[in-house]
Amino acid sequence: MPATVHESSSDNSPAPVWLARAGAQGEDETIALELGLSVIGFEEIPDLTDKPDRSSLLELVQTAYPQLNINGHRNLAAQLSAFAVQMETGDIVALPLKTRPGQIALGRVSGPYEYQTVEGVMRHTRPVKWIRPDVPRSHFGQDLLYSMGAFLTVCRIKRNDAETRVAKVISGGRDASSITPEAASATTEPDNEFEADHLAKLDIASTARDQIFDRIRSRFTEHEFTRLVEAVLKAEGYFTLRSPAGPDGGVDILAGRGSLGFDGPKLCVQVKATQRAVDVTVLRSLVGTMRSFEADQGLLVSWGGFTRDLEREARQSFFRVRLWRAGDLVDAICRNYGQLSEQIQNEIPLERVWTVVRDDGDL
Repeated sequence: MPATVHESSSDNSPAPVWLARAGAQGEDETIALELGLSVIGFEEIPDLTDKPDRSSLLELVQTAYPQLNINGHRNLAAQLSAFAVQMETGDIVALPLKTRPGQIALGRVSGPYEYQTVEGVMRHTRPVKWIRPDVPRSHFGQDLLYSMGAFLTVCRIKRNDAETRVAKVISGGRDASSITPEAASATTEPDNEFEADHLAKLDIASTARDQIFDRIRSRFTEHEFTRLVEAVLKAEGYFTLRSPAGPDGGVDILAGRGSLGFDGPKLCVQVKATQRAVDVTVLRSLVGTMRSFEADQGLLVSWGGFTRDLEREARQSFFRVRLWRAGDLVDAICRNYGQLSEQIQNEIPLERVWTVVRDDGDL
């Protein structure tokens, strides 16, 4: 499939903006950012290099997903076409990060589609130069955030002058505009292209989780984040001792079972509230601290996630150390919400809502 280049420099038009996720739970985000790629799922779909038209893509989708209806097949074919055919070199890619809540990675497509081996598995990829891999969500207007919350793996974001506004952010600025969804629907005609704004259903679950992430990030900074982790451990039945603010000697929380914390498993917990992924030196420090305190197990909690080197080395300590990303902490909060202290519940007020779970094929 030949590479194409977006001609924004010749006509002064801004480059198209594409939403391209990296796994339902963000499982491919670290790989994407560290290897300079956009990586999407669709593992059941083979190489798309020689499938440049929508009809041949539709045949692939119908074979791979026979359980879907025709609308679902067309939806998936459109997303694959967007990723493998319509994206051009120079286009902007937006990746809302699930492993680093509150951040959106922005980059530019730097080459053609390639079906290649990534971490030992054949994957659909586009090379991307990640120019701003950690843009705060607060740098975007609310209407753009709604578009980036579309329940799709790949789609174009275009309405409300999104291309000009995102171009400003990727250049180092902030989006000063914000159009409410109600105003947007009243003032903007839908395009005929496959875009987030008029075809995609809002991912209600992800949007709700984003709100929880935003609440935690704004209310629990630095040592307060450690207090939140301690509250979750108490809700799970641990007796805890939290280090005071300041140097902690390599451990933020000590935890044990039983009324006095003398029963096992005995935990050493290290907590990192940083927005960036922590490296392997933090894991090694925790393992050394576990030996010093004669702990049975360790827990490393990082709001900004972990580097690939840390994740690889953590496999060697699988039976002794657990890693919690932001999503794991939110899961633990939701799982134990009824047992959390009244103070924490007041700081993170939640209400359970049941809704139908959709996937890409339900559009």
